[in-house]
Amino acid sequence: MAKTSQFNQASGVEMRVFGISGHSGMGKTTLLEHLVPELKARGMIVSVIKHSHKDLDIDRPGKDSYRLRETGCQEVLVMGRRRWVLMHELSEDNEPPLPQLLDKLQACDLVLIEGFKQGDFPKLEVWRAAVDKSPLWPTSHGIVAMASDDPITQVGMHLLTLSDITCIADFIVEHAAEQIASLNPVSVLQT
Repeated sequence: MAKTSQFNQASGVEMRVFGISGHSGMGKTTLLEHLVPELKARGMIVSVIKHSHKDLDIDRPGKDSYRLRETGCQEVLVMGRRRWVLMHELSEDNEPPLPQLLDKLQACDLVLIEGFKQGDFPKLEVWRAAVDKSPLWPTSHGIVAMASDDPITQVGMHLLTLSDITCIADFIVEHAAEQIASLNPVSVLQT
């Protein structure tokens, strides 16, 4: 079983991680939209890392940050009254590994990761029959549970109802707590 935590060099703490995996269109982001408020209501500080295979551009032509980025800066950090964002240019499709991205985050109780299907950490697979794709679990490393609103035959792992956010949150918190108990006896993963 993979560890659910990664050491964060910047903050000096163990980062508890849990993945939400599945093919495109299965509802991973929709699940996260419901799951994060549930975990936050339990007093947890939650961060999310979302991986996309598509080109990503959060900036717009004409904006100062865009103009500065276009000059060739490796990074542009933009800060406003309510948030800041760091844009880092990648060279030749050189994606950083997950531990490097975790090091960019501030300390939190749990990092939920969407994507990184082959990553070595526990994941919940979101699966819907309507998308007409086979589940990832037989070949994707780390899947410890499946969530669906469709009937699933027993696959030798936890099966959760996709619409039962409380149960999914309980599973994630329990799973993370089991994995980090020996690493950090004063866990902030309380329900």
